[in-house]
Amino acid sequence: MTNKKTHFGFKEVDEKDKSSHVGEVFSSVAGNYDIMNDAMSLGMHRLWKKILVELAGVSQKDIVLDIASGTGDIAKLISQDYPDTEIYMTDINMDMLVEGRNRAVDESFSSNCHFCQLSGEILPFEDDTFDIITIGFGLRNFTNKDIGLTEMKRCLKKGGRLLVLEFSKPMNPLFSKVYDWYSFNILPKLGSLLANDSDSYQYLAESIRMHPNQESLKEMILEAGFDKCKFYNLVNGIVCIHVAYEK
Repeated sequence: MTNKKTHFGFKEVDEKDKSSHVGEVFSSVAGNYDIMNDAMSLGMHRLWKKILVELAGVSQKDIVLDIASGTGDIAKLISQDYPDTEIYMTDINMDMLVEGRNRAVDESFSSNCHFCQLSGEILPFEDDTFDIITIGFGLRNFTNKDIGLTEMKRCLKKGGRLLVLEFSKPMNPLFSKVYDWYSFNILPKLGSLLANDSDSYQYLAESIRMHPNQESLKEMILEAGFDKCKFYNLVNGIVCIHVAYEK
């Protein structure tokens, strides 16, 4: 029986092996993750996450699931502004989860947070558990995005919202060429300089190119069973926030 194939950056790998390959990448970059995010985006990723939280429409007492939490930027924003929420910070990678938990303790936003190692494609929660689900720069690393989106829909309460922050496709062709040049010429060099790891950042650049564009991801979200989805392009579409609603 032939194993199903999927992409790992521009490479083709067995589906069963992708999560371990992705795990190796994020274990490698975990200690320098925040430094690299700031360098790659000139600090703009922090603004993008603030916009996501504003779009989420969080209320006190909401139960929030943050998938692929990483070092906890989104969880921190929600925890500080809405201290009565209950936040589940989750990541498939233990090294990243430890970084996030340590930061939450050090920066005093751990009191309303739970920490769980899990795959976004197999959520160990009951149906209708969460008011809001967020995922920032994590969906493109899923082996089966459609399965993950269906799981997120299952775990949302009626009236809940899913927010997906992810790299996407620039709208302007000239801008797209400049962005490609930066991604494949500068980004790996930054990875080598700041994290001694050019290969991981080469993968990150490749994984962005393999991710569905804005309209395609919107269709995937609707096919997962959400009632409505809209998206907001940021920086000419380099980054996009999809907001999906469950009636």
